[in-house]
Amino acid sequence: MKKLFLSIVLFGSLLAQNSVVSQFSKAFADVAEKAKPAVVTIITDKVISMRQFDDFGFFFQPNIPRKREFKTNALGSGVIVDSEKGYILTNNHVVDEMDGIRVKLFDKREFDATIIGTDPKTDLAVLQIDADKLDDMRLGNSDDLRVGEWVMAVGSPFSENLSHTVTTGIVSAIGRSNILDSGSYEDFIQTDAAINPGNSGGALLNMDGELIGINTAIATGGYEKGNRGVGFAIPSNMADRIMSDLIDKGYVTRSWLGVIIQDLDSETAEALDISTRNGALIADVVKDSPAQDAGMQEGDVIVEFNGKSIANTANLKNVVSLSAPESTNRIKVIRNGVPKTVKVTLQELPDNPQQFATRQKNESNNFGWRLKKLTESLKKKYEIDEDQDALVVTRIDPNGEAYEKGIREGDIIKRVGTEKVDSLKKFDRLVEKSKQKGTVLLLVKKPGGGSRYFTLNL
Repeated sequence: MKKLFLSIVLFGSLLAQNSVVSQFSKAFADVAEKAKPAVVTIITDKVISMRQFDDFGFFFQPNIPRKREFKTNALGSGVIVDSEKGYILTNNHVVDEMDGIRVKLFDKREFDATIIGTDPKTDLAVLQIDADKLDDMRLGNSDDLRVGEWVMAVGSPFSENLSHTVTTGIVSAIGRSNILDSGSYEDFIQTDAAINPGNSGGALLNMDGELIGINTAIATGGYEKGNRGVGFAIPSNMADRIMSDLIDKGYVTRSWLGVIIQDLDSETAEALDISTRNGALIADVVKDSPAQDAGMQEGDVIVEFNGKSIANTANLKNVVSLSAPESTNRIKVIRNGVPKTVKVTLQELPDNPQQFATRQKNESNNFGWRLKKLTESLKKKYEIDEDQDALVVTRIDPNGEAYEKGIREGDIIKRVGTEKVDSLKKFDRLVEKSKQKGTVLLLVKKPGGGSRYFTLNL
């Protein structure tokens, strides 16, 4: 009887496990079945002109090359996000500078596509086709994603013959930045779902069948171009904001705070006497900027934007840029170790924000350099546009730590720690005060450029 009971229990357990596996498998199949008709294959053409020498013509007519044209093809993916208007979301690099763009649907129909708008800064583009009986995909909320969630990628890796390939994996990480270009706006979802060349512009879905990312890039090793289990997707919330601007205006409107920022490292955080390593440290406040109008200061560490934590400079850059111009926002900073909240009304990002960011015998030779108080003659010599009292580096040892960290002759020393320095005497006093920490924090401004904090060992 006991053996019979154990057999029944084991059999029941196996049935339950099989049921769970079956339901799990069905869930993936249902998502794939629903998603594939909304994913498209994008085939692009480009005509390349090359000069070639004809083997026989060259003999009779030396130095007269012939111009020949070659047609090349490339492959990518896209997602239909509006079936009525025929809008397709994809990557900018899939369609950039292409002469012809064709879209092939799941049902094998093909259509010429028109570019509605592109945004190289986020690597997004919106296409449009004139077609009926389209299926589209609903956008999900990428802010709700959690590391470890199951996701599904759909696209056309390598060739048309492999269109609508489905792969699965998990969310490996969120908020990835500085992956492709430090000058772009990156907030990637990282996934181990297999993504390969041709998948660019395709869909990353959650298990509700919602679009939560546009597959964009893969990390490869050496000369390998295939998947290594590290892929990146643009979050749907960012894509939605960019897409709306491209459709409505043909270009993207971004907001601007007007600060030069840097990430916090352990040395800088200790020098500022703050416990957090998250946030964005303000190294400079641009004149006549929203930040200056709000009273933000050098040395402030931005830790929250409208109640959301700021992880690093890339995070702040994305949050600010995607906020509406003229919107008023609450920014929490840590100033001299004390939390403070300021209200900032953002402005539209200027066409060239960089232009807004450039605006006695006593000597010191600490750290392998020579400092002098800034005078009119030194301003002229180093082409310095600086009205405030400060110190300037007039000589520096190329073998010293200061040089190694990036400090150069003509640089301006504005602060030691959180205090302004307007004399060599005050500089030496503040450096001496910092000796107990083992490091000194310096705010350094480049002539004609922005400011940055440096930490030097004592």
